[in-house]
Amino acid sequence: MIAVLGECVADAFADRRPGELAMRVLPGGGPSNTAVALARLGTPARFLGRLSDDVFGELFRERMAASGVDLSACVRAREPSTLAVATLDGEGQARYSFHAEGTADWGWSAAELSADRLGGASCLHTGSLALVREPGAGAVAEFAGRAEATVSIDPNVRPSLASREDYLSRMPQWCALADILKLSADDLAFLMPDVSMARACELWHAAGARLIVVTMGAAGALVSLDGAVVTVPAEPVEVVDTVGAGDSFTAGLLHRLESRGLLGGRLDGLDLASAAEAAAFGAKVAALTCAVAGADPPWADQLTSQPTP
Repeated sequence: MIAVLGECVADAFADRRPGELAMRVLPGGGPSNTAVALARLGTPARFLGRLSDDVFGELFRERMAASGVDLSACVRAREPSTLAVATLDGEGQARYSFHAEGTADWGWSAAELSADRLGGASCLHTGSLALVREPGAGAVAEFAGRAEATVSIDPNVRPSLASREDYLSRMPQWCALADILKLSADDLAFLMPDVSMARACELWHAAGARLIVVTMGAAGALVSLDGAVVTVPAEPVEVVDTVGAGDSFTAGLLHRLESRGLLGGRLDGLDLASAAEAAAFGAKVAALTCAVAGADPPWADQLTSQPTP
């Protein structure tokens, strides 16, 4: 089982009409998307989230439960849900404006994050805004530090809600916690615009992260295990939009590692070939997500007709 800790976000897609603006709201949020994708792929997934009692919170619960995600470790929160208004460019890339002040996702306390919430998970995946938004970010980091499991972190940078310094000041701690650090080339460009990908990986390995994966869109993904590097290609796909693609990639990566019995510790049994194979599977899952609208990751049977990398 893999536990995923973080936020659920209501993704509102704008439809501009004369004299009005209609919104189509879909459940999203990086950690929630990853939990859904894991469960659909067949890996038992437990979601640790603070879910509001509002209409969006019910939408989140409905989607995750229908996908097979275990919600027993969630907190029922009084605060409202987080809302993100998304606009798509001509290539299907999403840009977000967030309504996130005082919302449920960031209110974690140490008392809400007791060790039993992991439920024997082999891996804890977290990151995104839950690790950088106060007042709960410190409690989330402390919880990850206590986890007797493989720790996976995706910073999933959101410049409109946190500054470069907010992320950079925490990166050494995250690398010390993380066995797996996954981020995108866009994340890297924001965090360290004048630093090469190779140099960034070198710094993050030195700070403690064993496996670093950087997704590069159509250029594939870079996989670095203790400094040994390989690049895996992206899967060709006709892109509808890229919403949730990175989260699906993470799910595919973790699902593959879990299915091979490589999670549950400090990745001692992992070699570069196995890491690259898991990343290639993640690329397949991300491609299928890009082929449909919104964060709608594939189910396992949608991958069975494709050759396994």
